[in-house]
Amino acid sequence: MGSAAQSIDTIWVLVCTVLVLLMQAGFVCLETGLVRAKNSINVAIKNVLDFCVAGIGFWLVGFGLMFGASYAGLVGSSDFAFEVPAGGTVNTAWIMVFFFFQLAFCSTSTTIVSGAVAERMSFRGYVITAAILSMMIYPVFGHWAWGGIFEGEAAGWLERRGFVDFAGSTVVHSIGGWIALAAILVLGPRIGRFGYGGKRIEPHDMPLATLGMFLLWIGWFGFNGGSTLALNASVPNILVHTMLAAAAGGIAVTSVSWVRKGLPDVQSALNGILAGLVAITANCHIVTTSNAVLIGAGGGLVC
Repeated sequence: MGSAAQSIDTIWVLVCTVLVLLMQAGFVCLETGLVRAKNSINVAIKNVLDFCVAGIGFWLVGFGLMFGASYAGLVGSSDFAFEVPAGGTVNTAWIMVFFFFQLAFCSTSTTIVSGAVAERMSFRGYVITAAILSMMIYPVFGHWAWGGIFEGEAAGWLERRGFVDFAGSTVVHSIGGWIALAAILVLGPRIGRFGYGGKRIEPHDMPLATLGMFLLWIGWFGFNGGSTLALNASVPNILVHTMLAAAAGGIAVTSVSWVRKGLPDVQSALNGILAGLVAITANCHIVTTSNAVLIGAGGGLVC
């Protein structure tokens, strides 16, 4: 019976991992649709390469820093570029499942930066940023918050103090967001876009961006649902809360833009849905259904 349950959990996490990886396609569609046509290929290849860089970098260094034996709750110190026997065993199978799932999270955090620096950052600079984020910054903070999740015992210093981020509102999305903020502060303002007489740069393909949003929304069910690391009774609640928070974020932002501009703004609606998803990701396992709606709407309004 135990073996059957373990097999079901393994299948569930693998399915959720593939859903999270689907978010990479969502990011490509969303970001290429929101930029000017002349820059769409550049943005697309950056999304492809940061995924490759995150994959290899997380295996070489990131996983060990994040989930290796803890050094004073600050950083992991083992399991770098780890190897498993050819063909695997029952004992190593779950390690690989866990690594695969966490790799998908790392790649998501890395890709978040690309949207903020779209059309602004050199290809070389972006690849270097992706490497630093996936191999150092994300894993170190991830160790602080989630370092003991695999062993089932708090290891990171934040984790030991009761810090809770169920599926990555802070660990994944905020880290990506803060790195994006640092990057655009270095790049500086785009002259002529903001302020008096500023002209908004119009997206070249809103239907493609909308498709990207839906791919991200679908992938988010794997993001939050898979964070249980088991197919248990909490999964249906988590999935429903994820769905409702996103919908509430979209409705809230659409309503505000409609009142302010006299018509609903598509780009604002897409961002509102994604903000609702980010807002519910940290707490979807412990809040009530009505609170999930309020949290999603609040995230959208802040956005």
